[in-house]
Amino acid sequence: MNSSSTEPNKWAAANKKNTLLLAYWTLAWVASQALAVFGPEFIWQSSKSLTSLAILLNVAIGIGMILALIRHLKGLDEMQQRIQLNAMGISLGVGLVLGMAYSSLDTTNVIPFDAEISHLVILMSLTYVFGIYAGNRKYQ
Repeated sequence: MNSSSTEPNKWAAANKKNTLLLAYWTLAWVASQALAVFGPEFIWQSSKSLTSLAILLNVAIGIGMILALIRHLKGLDEMQQRIQLNAMGISLGVGLVLGMAYSSLDTTNVIPFDAEISHLVILMSLTYVFGIYAGNRKYQ
């Protein structure tokens, strides 16, 4: 077996490993976010010190997730990096423009409810997923 046929196998294995690590870090971050939000109400009855520790843990795991994302992105080929960059850029733009408009609707009392950050996270996530889907359709 020559070295040219093993290179794609090495890249595929490294890509799979990076993707799994990113998935694990993301799941850990989501779990730590749930702990920070629901822990004070259901586990430790509003202890500010435990809540602060849970939030610090969430931030620390979030940093690990960001580093795993950077590693994942660096391991992708140029086309996949471009798809990711485009999807992230669209998600940022939509989140910024519509998020500010949504906040303005809330602060001016045009809408009868509070603008929640979770709504923005959902919007940006759906936009990102759509951007990945559209990019893959465009280039493949």
